[in-house]
Amino acid sequence: MKRIVVLLTFIAAATLAIVTAKTAREKIKLTLCTTCPPGFELTEDNICKFRSVYQLYESGNGDDPGVGGLKTALPLVRDGFTPQQIDLGRYLFFDPALSKDGTISCATCHQPEKGFSDGLKTSVGMHNTTLKRAAPSLWNVAFYKKFFWDARATSLEEQMTGPLYSPEEMGTTREHLIETLNNIEAYQKLFKEAFPEKKAEEIELTEIYTAIAAFESSLISLNSRYDQYAHGYHEALTKPEIEGLNIFRSFVARCAECHTPPLFTNQQVAVIGLAEPDGKPLDPGAQTTFNDASLRAAFKVPSLRNAERTAPYTHAGRFASLREMIEFYTAGRGHEVPKGERLHIHWHIWEPNLTDYEMDRLVDFVKTLTDESFMPRVPDELPSGLQTRKSTVSSTLTSINP
Repeated sequence: MKRIVVLLTFIAAATLAIVTAKTAREKIKLTLCTTCPPGFELTEDNICKFRSVYQLYESGNGDDPGVGGLKTALPLVRDGFTPQQIDLGRYLFFDPALSKDGTISCATCHQPEKGFSDGLKTSVGMHNTTLKRAAPSLWNVAFYKKFFWDARATSLEEQMTGPLYSPEEMGTTREHLIETLNNIEAYQKLFKEAFPEKKAEEIELTEIYTAIAAFESSLISLNSRYDQYAHGYHEALTKPEIEGLNIFRSFVARCAECHTPPLFTNQQVAVIGLAEPDGKPLDPGAQTTFNDASLRAAFKVPSLRNAERTAPYTHAGRFASLREMIEFYTAGRGHEVPKGERLHIHWHIWEPNLTDYEMDRLVDFVKTLTDESFMPRVPDELPSGLQTRKSTVSSTLTSINP
């Protein structure tokens, strides 16, 4: 009897949600932003172009990530989107209508307040399915050339098709996604605003991908206290933080050789000899991507920007704090390699034997890379009429603490 009551309650709640969303869609009248996000300049052609002091510096050729100096240029940036495309992508990013059952959005795993990660050891997908890896941060992805922990995607568009169409993540299909958005009048209007030269009446997949890529490319974090120091304002960092910076760049700790400024990643994959948690089988990582046994258990070097917000760390969420992560590196080369595995550990991984004081200073320094000054605004309402994750969380907290 109790099961029947629970089932009927669930059906009633689901029906109410559908009716509420339909009613909301009929009332929604949204327009897209006509100005660029912070950090971008609007051109006469209605294009948002990235602007940064780092563009005044020189280093290497084209995509060269730099050599670790303070005044080092950035790699080539992905920009050239219109303000309307970026704003449309913002709505799509936060809208659970993109998932098969209307419960999961991109922001479910990439939450702004958690460094565009989700605070979990490994993310959770459809029907509370525990996923294989942690959600990486999206800050500064406009500069990236490789995506996913195993570097299997080479563009934002290619990357987003992974979670969208994975049965374990957002669970939709190309046909279902197109049908869903084309049945939402508000989205039909917004897509015409964002793509005024479009000839087809219906929303197209490439337009969806472009809009989401446009929004994700606008997530710029380059104005931390470290950046102020790098640009010449040396009072931006305290003495302990400067000590941490010097340790970070030293040939003893060797952090900067992989976490290369100014992005604090060299965008390469590396084998660091990390054991999997809870006796799980070794994740082959980039070995599968490149069909290369020397890359067994290799993963993309993550950026340290806003790392203070993205715990737990590593592809499997092994470490709960920055200090724990640093302790792993100083514990010695290969100390966690599982029995029976012969991994080709990256040559930068060795035995630095850092003191407690030095590790504390490294933590101090990494925290200076926190910068959320260009944080995008979470939409108050969505074209689909569904609730944003922010609204859902607020409603839950209100019901718990009336």
